[in-house]
Amino acid sequence: MADLVSTIRGRITRDVFDYQLLMDVLSGYSKPRDAVTRLLSEGVIIRIKKGLYCFGEAHRRGPLCVESMANLLYGPSYVSLEYALSYHGLIPERVFTLTSVTSGRSRVFETPLGRFSYRMLNPGRFAVGQTIEACGDSPFFIACAEKALVDKVWTDRRFDGQRVSDFRQYLTEDLRIETGTLGGLDPARLMEICEAYESAKIRNLVSFLRRGW
Repeated sequence: MADLVSTIRGRITRDVFDYQLLMDVLSGYSKPRDAVTRLLSEGVIIRIKKGLYCFGEAHRRGPLCVESMANLLYGPSYVSLEYALSYHGLIPERVFTLTSVTSGRSRVFETPLGRFSYRMLNPGRFAVGQTIEACGDSPFFIACAEKALVDKVWTDRRFDGQRVSDFRQYLTEDLRIETGTLGGLDPARLMEICEAYESAKIRNLVSFLRRGW
């Protein structure tokens, strides 16, 4: 078993990898699928979903980048909504479900590493407002702060946003956003995103925010 672990850890450089790479590394073994079963049973590797794996904690080279994993788990997608709002410091709470948007169908994945949810946007809305960040040597796509806020407002069916005056309570009490952080949003970027949404609800959000600029 030690030789098997040494082989795959030596040849797979990243902590998250797919089934094809694993099979390539194990191609010299007479029964590679049996080897995968052994690796899983011993906790050397963990199946995140069919076709996607990571090394168990004892065999990782560093902390897992869950944001990068969210991009890999289901795509095309990028991190947004509550998780991105927390990441950008707009809401104080730590978010335990890693939330993303996608141009595909809405999905939820319960994995050994946590819960990952994806909300569908049409292609025009999906295409704007994403940026690239990194944790360690793992890059990932994430919504900018402005896009994360718009995505959250758009997808929140509990709030209709029909009146501009309703947004103060919604943002500060429902979402618990500190009003001081809203001043750091980029008006030009927010307008670009608003145009892609073509939504009265999002136009009202922008109108409310512009009162502070």
